[in-house]
Parts: sequence; C-alpha cells; structure tokens
Amino acid sequence: MIERYTLPEMGKIWTENAKFQSWLKVEIAACEANCSLGKMPEAALQEIRLNAKFEESRIKEIEKEVKHDVIAFLTNINEYVGDSGRYIHVGMTSSDVLDTGLSLQLKDSCELLLEEIEKLENEVRSLARQHKNTLMIGRSHAIHGEPISFGFKLAGWLAEILRDKKRLLILKESISIGQISGAMGTYANTNPEIEKITCELLGLKPDTASTQVISRDRHAEYVQTIALIGASLDRFATEIRNLQRTDVLEVEEGFSKGQKGSSAMPHKRNPIRSERVSGLSRILRSYVVTALENVPLWHERDISHSSNERIMLPDVSICLHFMLREMKEIINNLKVYPDNMLKNLNIYGGVIFSQKVLLLLVEKGMSREKAYSLVQKSAHQAWNNENGNFKENIEGDQEIMTLVSENDLKVCFDPSFHLNNLNVIWDKLSI
Repeated sequence: MIERYTLPEMGKIWTENAKFQSWLKVEIAACEANCSLGKMPEAALQEIRLNAKFEESRIKEIEKEVKHDVIAFLTNINEYVGDSGRYIHVGMTSSDVLDTGLSLQLKDSCELLLEEIEKLENEVRSLARQHKNTLMIGRSHAIHGEPISFGFKLAGWLAEILRDKKRLLILKESISIGQISGAMGTYANTNPEIEKITCELLGLKPDTASTQVISRDRHAEYVQTIALIGASLDRFATEIRNLQRTDVLEVEEGFSKGQKGSSAMPHKRNPIRSERVSGLSRILRSYVVTALENVPLWHERDISHSSNERIMLPDVSICLHFMLREMKEIINNLKVYPDNMLKNLNIYGGVIFSQKVLLLLVEKGMSREKAYSLVQKSAHQAWNNENGNFKENIEGDQEIMTLVSENDLKVCFDPSFHLNNLNVIWDKLSI
C-alpha cells in the first residue's frame, strides 16, 4: 500500500513540487497494478520504485520544447529510471495522471479543512456554553426584536458549522475519485483492473464512467462547497462587525498590546480580522461561476478548464483554510460585554416586551386589534422620545391597567422568560 502523501500546511499541498509528487504516485501505483497482473516484470517495478524521481527545473526545461507538461514529466522520470521506464504510463492518457493526481491533492485539502473546522467548532461550542444565559437583544431588520442570549446566537453558528463539516465529509468522498481508463475513457488499451488496483493503492475509488477526464461536476461541487462554508464564516464575521459598532459594542475583537487601529485616530479599535474574513469570502464566491462553466467541456474532453483550475483550486483551498484559522482566533479572543448587552436590551424602558403585553391583554379578554393599538401607541411614544419608557407608558394607561396587575406586568418585563426553552437547542447540539 502506498503511503498517503500528507503535508502540514495547505499551501504546501498546492506547490508545483507537490503536484509532480502526486503524478509520480499515480504512475508508480499504476506500475504496481500492472505488475500484480503480470503485465511487467517484478525487477522493472523494483527499479522504478528505487530510481523514479524528478527535478522540477528539468521538467520546465523539457516542457519549453515539447509544450506538454505530462510528456515533460515522463521524459524527466525516464532520465532516472532507464530501460524500465518503458513500463511507465502504459495504456494511460495524460488525464489519468493529471486528474487522479489532482484528486489526491483535493482529498488532502479536505482533510486539512476538516481539521480546522473541528477546531472552530470546539471554540464556538465552548463560548456558547459559557454564554447560554447572557441576555442580549435579538434583532430583525437590524431593529430590536425580543431578548435572546449570546449563547443562543452562537448555537445557531455552531449548528451551521456542523452542517458545513458534514458537507466537507461528503465532499471528501465525492472528490476522492481516480481514473486509469486511457484515451476517451474506454479502457481500450488498459485493463479496468489496473484502474481498480491503482485507485485502491492510492486510497481512491474508480470513477463510475469517466470520459478522457473526470467530469468537472465534482470539481464544481468542491468549489461550491468551499464557497458555501466561506459564506458561513462571512455571516459570523458580519455579525461580529455589527456588534462591535461603537453605538452597539456588545462584542469586540481582541486587541493586543501594542496594536494600532488607525494611523490618524489613536482611539480606534477596528474589527479588521472579521472584515478580512468577509473580504476573502467574496473571492471564494467569485470562483463558483468559473467552476460551473468548467462542467460543459467539449465532447469527451477539452482543456479549457485546466488553465483556470491551476489558479482556482489552490486559491479556494488555501483561502478557506486561512479563513477557518482566522475565525477560530477571532472567537478565541472575542471580548463579550454583558453589561452593554443589558443596557441595549433595556433601552426605551423595555419596549421590546410589547408582544408579552399584547398577549397578556388578549388573555385578559381584550380583542387583539384593540390590544395591538394600545400597546403600539405606548411603544411608539417611548421609541420617539430619547428618554422614553414603555413600561411607564403602559402603567399610565388606565384602559390597560384596569385589566392587568403590577405583578402581571412584572412577569411580562422579565427577560429570562425568553431563555426557558434553550435546553431544547442545547440538547440537539450537545452543548
């Protein structure tokens, strides 16, 4: 069994050297398969195992002349292997090497992304547990709605991260596909068993029905999944940016000793890392169209996809890997301000409890239309006054107070009521 080629950093997976290493793995695995079926001598296989190597600069030198990267690669390999080189690449076409080698890189990338998303999951889970009952205002249309907890907000993020992790696991399986099917993909000059054995050695599955290439819907799925995970990170980052606004200041990115926020304004502490995540997510989304346009290749193949994939696939892989690490650090160092959350929640004297008062009046026998009108009047009077107080307005409305007691109102204005059912969510997420 050929040892899986693993690398500690995403960027190293996408170097030219790593690409050629993946090609060499495919070629050697195919030789292993041929030898196991009696298609080449054991001595030739041993010589290939011992001597097969390449020199990146030499491949580039040969490619200048032949104008074909795989031929240049094979030529360089044969310079080291000698006569046994005639058993390399037998019955294969260039895309067998290119696409199967690419699958190895994509699979390794998925594994690194899974490692990072699990680290982010742990950070968000820990912070959600810590702030399960940290009250804050929930907002819709960016306007105050009703109380939630900061932990509840994070629980929503955690649920999305778990979905993204599941998407990555599915993607890893979808992209871990190889082909050794020859020109046009018909196995005309190679035994299908060669493909099966080669893929087993590489930890891949044979493609169901390749043409001369592995169909690009798989690669489009890769880019779309990465862009979708990036969009999740963008959602989290955008929320942090909004909550860090000076007039809100409920959370804040960590600000290290000696850090500067502005060349002109010494007071500034900006959410630069969250802004960075948001900006990078746009790059990921921009590649989705390119990936989809790669799907309809001409007939059994063309290479219109090849040029942009050399940019796109490393870019999206490295970019998301960085974004996941960045978001993990943001969450790990996030400053949370519960006092500001309570201050913002109680603005205008509890106007956010209007629904509870409305429901109370309906329960006491008032029509919903009448109750809505009375509560809305008191709410808007508070909202339109800098020092407005919704609770005092309600207490001053005799039509309302003839139906309700002070204790009834006390219950209505208790924000902890909104946290009573959080265990339902906590149990689902195992927080």
